[in-house]
Amino acid sequence: MKEIFNSIFSGAGITDVIDILIVAFVVYKILEFIKETRAEQLVKGLLVLVAVTFVSEICNFYTLNWILRSTLALGVLALVIVFQPELRRGLEYVGRSKLVPNRFGQIDKDKAKYITTEFVKGVENFSQTKTGALIIIERETALTDIIETGTIVDAEISAEMLGNIFYEGAPLHDGAVIIRGDRIRAAGCVLPLTQNKTLNKELGTRHRAGIGITENSDAIALIVSEETGIISMAIDGKLSRFLDIKTVEKTLLNIYLEKDSDNKLSEIKNMLGRRKNVPK
Repeated sequence: MKEIFNSIFSGAGITDVIDILIVAFVVYKILEFIKETRAEQLVKGLLVLVAVTFVSEICNFYTLNWILRSTLALGVLALVIVFQPELRRGLEYVGRSKLVPNRFGQIDKDKAKYITTEFVKGVENFSQTKTGALIIIERETALTDIIETGTIVDAEISAEMLGNIFYEGAPLHDGAVIIRGDRIRAAGCVLPLTQNKTLNKELGTRHRAGIGITENSDAIALIVSEETGIISMAIDGKLSRFLDIKTVEKTLLNIYLEKDSDNKLSEIKNMLGRRKNVPK
């Protein structure tokens, strides 16, 4: 045994060590990315299938082994189809270059506080009057294709403007508002609905659309229920409900004053996660 280890390590160079570390890092990031998603269960099933294939070969179960190998060969194409949303999110994550300036990078502190104040005033009014609202804050993933489904507004963010858009009976009140930087870019936009089958049946189309867009991008969705006035926020496909106005204010300030995008987003998700589905 000692000779085997000596032969392995004697033949390993610095390039091999770097190679192993890179592979280990990639595997770790993939596992971290699929954690707590439907892809996690599919990967577990795939690993079981590979293990059974290996055992069938050892035990000389020729027919079973042939069927499993054929299944695995066709499984690559099936995985691309099944994992399409996860693959898209993964490629978008890889494509977010730190060399590209953050859309919020040119917003100074005073402007950020003003925008947050207007958001808070608008959301608080929607909650009190039970006015349905769906506000999407674009981050690093461009939502141009979503913007094209609505009407270009290109207006400054204000409680009054948001109120006019979501006023019941207004032409654009049923769609989503897209916020790009410090401006309302478009309204009346159509969003992809989440395919999550485990959501509370009480959640309507507005909430499912808010969750759906955060599953397909790094955007943040702010949602006010038309039936109850409950304020919710969706990040990375996770919905946090029953938010108070102070939590909304703190979250928006974190978004607009962010310096380290990834760390700030983690802080926001942790803060909202502690309030997930906790009633007032």
